[in-house]
Amino acid sequence: MANVSIYLNFAGNAEEAFTHYKKVFGTEFPMPIMRMGDMPPQNGAPALSDADKKKVMHVALPILGGTMIMATDMLESMGQKLVEGNNFTISLNPDTKEEADRLYKELSAGGTDAVAPHDEFWGYWGTCKDRFGVRWMFNVMAPRP
Repeated sequence: MANVSIYLNFAGNAEEAFTHYKKVFGTEFPMPIMRMGDMPPQNGAPALSDADKKKVMHVALPILGGTMIMATDMLESMGQKLVEGNNFTISLNPDTKEEADRLYKELSAGGTDAVAPHDEFWGYWGTCKDRFGVRWMFNVMAPRP
């Protein structure tokens, strides 16, 4: 079923923050924390350091009213730098690739920082910053085996 989440970016302390939020909201992670080292090697990307391999690639936590917060650590070694304004994204999780494509087309029109939805190892993913400066992510999870 389609849903919306709030995606947060951290400068290396996502796990610490989400451990705190877990206590605050009295909820549990619905799946184990994924680490950067869990990611398959990417063509042309530099190898990750041992420290970067331990950083959070993805974590999720339900909070109030069915809202899910999710997060990742930004990697300075990959040219990512956390600044106010890029520390959150509204994550749209539609039911189909077609709906993800439609939302992307409409929200990315006149915007910047766009990566069209495409297949990744976890599912169908894309992102953009709309013409108003709001960051959006589109994610259709691949069926689990």
